[in-house]
Amino acid sequence: MRLHSLKHAEGATHKEKRLGRGEASGKGGTSTKGNKGGQSRSGYKSKMAHEGGQMPIQRRLPKRGFKNINRVEYKIFNLGQIDHLVTKYELKEFSMEELFINGIINRTDRVKILGNGVLKNKYVFNVNSVSTVAKKAIEGLGGVVNIIK
Repeated sequence: MRLHSLKHAEGATHKEKRLGRGEASGKGGTSTKGNKGGQSRSGYKSKMAHEGGQMPIQRRLPKRGFKNINRVEYKIFNLGQIDHLVTKYELKEFSMEELFINGIINRTDRVKILGNGVLKNKYVFNVNSVSTVAKKAIEGLGGVVNIIK
């Protein structure tokens, strides 16, 4: 087998449909677009979600619920995860900058510490929010919690 002898598999390629090349071609005149109307003309584009006159799905389905524009989303870390993260990524302190540099959070993420699990070592925390249980556990070990707004 040589590069110059390679061919497509049988039936893999098709002849191009040559539109508007005379009546004898069978695809002359209207070029298979039918008679008149927007779809037969150049520049035709159907509207997004248009279903040919049928009621569109976004109008058939009922509206449900709402999205609270004031909701604050947090990236949550439990006390049980923190020792593992600090040893794995060799963090000097548990802060937003350190987490972002190591690819754990995105730049715009907000971080909250929750009290699930057990913390074994004391750390300095620079985060957006901390639950009361987590704050007591951190300060009980001699750690420091700084809330960033």
